[in-house]
Amino acid sequence: MNNFAKLKDLVLSLEGDFDKFYDKHNAAAGTRVRKGMQELKTMAQTFRTEVQNMKNTADAPAPAKKAAPAAAKKAAPAAAKKAAPAAKKAAPAAAKKAAPAKKK
Repeated sequence: MNNFAKLKDLVLSLEGDFDKFYDKHNAAAGTRVRKGMQELKTMAQTFRTEVQNMKNTADAPAPAKKAAPAAAKKAAPAAAKKAAPAAKKAAPAAAKKAAPAKKK
């Protein structure tokens, strides 16, 4: 059984307890919901780790080729962020200089 099917089965198995807890206010069903949600959390973490490991093993042969373009992409946004605030500061200063001329 694949991971998605396991996840789906767990969520569907909790449906009855959700109904009992929220609709009928059954406290024992609430405990089962909490237990099921903890299982879901554990299962999700296991799947996340598995996916990350699979990604890392698939990308392992060629990390050097991807490192250089990633560094260039990171540098460009940083420069753009630094330049943008300077342009914003210059515009209000020009507006202040023009304001006294209109008052005379």
